Amino acid sequence: MADENGPTARIVVGVDGSEPSRKALRWALAQARRQNAAVEAVTGWTIPATSSFVPVPASDFEAAARQALAHVVDQERHTAPEVPLDTHIVHGHPAQILVDTANGADLLVVGSRGLGSLTGTLLGSVSRYCVEHATCPVLVMRDDET
Repeated sequence: MADENGPTARIVVGVDGSEPSRKALRWALAQARRQNAAVEAVTGWTIPATSSFVPVPASDFEAAARQALAHVVDQERHTAPEVPLDTHIVHGHPAQILVDTANGADLLVVGSRGLGSLTGTLLGSVSRYCVEHATCPVLVMRDDET
């Protein structure tokens, strides 16, 4: 049942364009519909160390992050068009940005990729950091290929 005063909960979701993050966004939108929540889709961007060899303006990296987030949101938004959805592109380490943005949220949803020969069983560095440092519950979406 929708609340006439707007969303009663806030779900933050990390989106980096990977399939696990797309799955996380779809899940967050569906959950937000069920619990009358708003969703905040967040992308963090940094300037790669290798860019010091090639002069690339920081605005190019930010623009690429903004475009990637918009593309994923455009592709997944149809699953729950009625859910309030804000997007944020923030400069900094993605894990810290997600933890900071999720401060005070009801839930943080992130994707996970497997590492090495145990693909799908280990947390990635961003999801691990979020699980260990977030002040709200964290849901890690696995990318099961089966």
